[in-house]
Amino acid sequence: MPPTGPAVHLARHQALYYGATGVWPLVAMRGFEAVTGPKTDRWLVRTVGALVAATGLGLAVAARRRRVAPELALVAAGQAAALAAVDVVYVAGGRIRPVYLLEAAAEVALVVAWARLWRRP
Repeated sequence: MPPTGPAVHLARHQALYYGATGVWPLVAMRGFEAVTGPKTDRWLVRTVGALVAATGLGLAVAARRRRVAPELALVAAGQAAALAAVDVVYVAGGRIRPVYLLEAAAEVALVVAWARLWRRP
């Protein structure tokens, strides 16, 4: 994986996305629920939001340093894949709103982008 260039660019974009989506339920739960639907376990929503934001922070630091370690790229891609899978499974099961499929699409795009970078010489 190249230490600069495309990996840094991708890390920066994922950091911004994860920062916004991770912090959102922490600072504006009502607004978050207005879009995503009511939640029974708000503590769990906040926990996931905090973890997503933490990953975003790590990616932001890596992008700022212009050095994305392969391990961090793997965490970024793995978290995106996990979030996409959860979105698709729970939308299909009727547990969460279909709006989560938009989020799943964004996560799949991140996985594909990291995979393409990983395969580069």
